[in-house]
Amino acid sequence: MTAQTRIERDTMGEMMVPADALYGASTQRAVENFPISGRPVSAEVVHAFGRLKAACAKVNQDLGKLDADKATLIIEAAGEVAEGQLDRHFPVDIFQTGSGTSTNMNANEVIANRCAQAAGNPIGAKDPIHPNDHVNMGQSSNDTFPTAMQIAGAVAITGKLVPSLQRLAKSLKDKAEQWDDITKIGRTHLMDATPIRLGQEFSGYAAQAEYAVTRAKRAAQRLAENLPIGGTAVGTGINTHVEFGTRIAAELSRTTGIEFTEAPNHFEAQATRDCVVEASGELKTIAVSFSKIANDIRWLGSGPRCGLFELSLPATQPGSSIMPGKVNPVMCESMIQVACQVIGNDAAITYGGFGGVGSLMELNVGMPMMAANLFDSINILANIADAFVDKLLDGLEANEAICTGMVEKSLMMCTSLAPVIGYEKAAQVAKAAFKENKTIREYCTEQKLLDPAKLDELLDPTSMTHPGGK
Repeated sequence: MTAQTRIERDTMGEMMVPADALYGASTQRAVENFPISGRPVSAEVVHAFGRLKAACAKVNQDLGKLDADKATLIIEAAGEVAEGQLDRHFPVDIFQTGSGTSTNMNANEVIANRCAQAAGNPIGAKDPIHPNDHVNMGQSSNDTFPTAMQIAGAVAITGKLVPSLQRLAKSLKDKAEQWDDITKIGRTHLMDATPIRLGQEFSGYAAQAEYAVTRAKRAAQRLAENLPIGGTAVGTGINTHVEFGTRIAAELSRTTGIEFTEAPNHFEAQATRDCVVEASGELKTIAVSFSKIANDIRWLGSGPRCGLFELSLPATQPGSSIMPGKVNPVMCESMIQVACQVIGNDAAITYGGFGGVGSLMELNVGMPMMAANLFDSINILANIADAFVDKLLDGLEANEAICTGMVEKSLMMCTSLAPVIGYEKAAQVAKAAFKENKTIREYCTEQKLLDPAKLDELLDPTSMTHPGGK
């Protein structure tokens, strides 16, 4: 032992621990066993452990299993964990024991040592609070880590992701309304199609964002409705009170404002992480929507002279180190990269929940990795949604003259002629107009195929964007 270390003991013997560390021997063993990524378990999970341990102490007090003084000490220390004040004392790598036992013990040790400090005792005294007997009372790593994952997920989605998605949806809806009178050419297969209003196009993006809000809320609900706490080691609830899980869910609901419920079947809740796989699937779908919105906008903004340039994207930074004046759709590219990452995260989460990989008999053993990917997805989706509004949508402009100017050139204007002259004749018109480098209107006028008034009626681009052409 040196001035910078102290000796801690657990059931496996002595360990040298940094003198000022609030964790103990169990955590230090994990630090030494898992020097894998250099990335500690997600802060969201750590903070959720604080919420959970405080709730457990309160419920154990209410059940008469923990005296008021001890419960108060634990609740106060756990509150510091929940608020992020003790994050530096949670060093265990993501790629640790798959049950998250090391992180659960990390939380137990940190809270016990903060209680020792509050009571005027040295770190490591385990007096008046023992990490296992008191902080972990009625619990197992096997039900606390999955519960913390779900608490953290529901809180992060509800408090961070949903508001960002709602903001994105509103911005897109505002653009749809602002540009509803601009008629442009539609495109299918990246080829010219019939006219569409720019507002209609953006209403599709707005709807995607609104569905994203719904999907995020579903993900949060799925995580909140299936808490494993109360199942302890294998789902049977050994060494805990029969009401423990229900009471914990009620206490968490009170402190977070989110409606948490105990899992109806603890064997499913602890042996699988299907609820996390499902939530990640919703996030993946949101990412796919993001990729569509971002990709369309970068296409519509391509140019400015040799592309479509129906939209003017705000210039956020120089686009090239060699081509002066070049500006690129960097926010679109950022959003698409986020989408790629979220899809990759979902693949890892899926494998983590997969039978024979993570889900084995009575326990899932891929949880820390799954949690890390889940919170990466939540955070980057929320961040890019906000950045996309601030750095792109707020400054996005429509080039109306280019939009409307393209319409008359489209050969697919012949579509509105088909009900009058027939599909085959309309196709012949399109091919002939293309060959002679004429518009549909010019060709039909020259060939006197239709009465001029009727032709003007049929080739009115705005009427083509309404149901029934009205």
